[in-house]
Amino acid sequence: MGRVEGKVALVTGAARGQGRSHAVHLAEEGADIIAVDICHDIASNDYPLARPEDLDETARLVEKHNRRIVPVQGDVRDRTALAAAVETGMSELGKLDIVVANAGICPLGAGGSAAAFIDAVDVDLIGVLNTVHVALPHLKAGASIIMTGSVAGLLSSASSGSCPQGLGGAGYNFAKRVIVEYTTTLAVKLAPQSIRVNAVHPTNCNTDMLQSDPMYRTFRPDLENPSAAEAEAGFRSMQAMPIPWVEPSDISYAVVYLASDESRYVTGMQLRVDGGATIQRGL
Repeated sequence: MGRVEGKVALVTGAARGQGRSHAVHLAEEGADIIAVDICHDIASNDYPLARPEDLDETARLVEKHNRRIVPVQGDVRDRTALAAAVETGMSELGKLDIVVANAGICPLGAGGSAAAFIDAVDVDLIGVLNTVHVALPHLKAGASIIMTGSVAGLLSSASSGSCPQGLGGAGYNFAKRVIVEYTTTLAVKLAPQSIRVNAVHPTNCNTDMLQSDPMYRTFRPDLENPSAAEAEAGFRSMQAMPIPWVEPSDISYAVVYLASDESRYVTGMQLRVDGGATIQRGL
């Protein structure tokens, strides 16, 4: 306990899934939280996104650990609104030490829609850039920036670019690949200021994004309307270890480590929490 005691963390996509898990685990270890989530759907994304009551539940769970939280409904694609959210949070919590740029979508079901590609890139890449860039003026030595990547970001450009998930999947994979280079470049440039920059790359993670009809169809293209149970075999094929997915908490353990002073000399890392998904592909 207390591994990030007294620190303040900005977490995007905090209303549910990985974002909620990160916020709660950081609070459990002593951090106060600025929690941002869009809390409404994006038209090209075929599974429902979080709702305001989900963000309220995140706040309740953080407060159970006797930590403060400033929940803000905001869209990471809107840099002005995101900057205002950070200012609102800092006005109450006083500072900013940790940035977890986590918000993401994967609009697999939109087929050939250009909007699906645009929205995936705007949320998963531009949203990450916006989050980091509005936070940077407030960060001091010892701060930690953590980005949520994906196994998709570690695959080759050729294999990712030819993915079968349509334009939405291609946009998701493209965004995650760019995050790899962005993390490395920013880590080098911020190292003289003792600000660390790392990315965590999950494999299939047991969230609403994964447990959705578009994702089931992606992993079982041989079936017209696969069930969750039928999709599980496809999910298992991703990892070298005999698992269909990891849990959000598995990613949160990595986030807490990278947020804490335990990793004070760790920067530029592409940390895989992937059950061997990349090593079985020779990466």
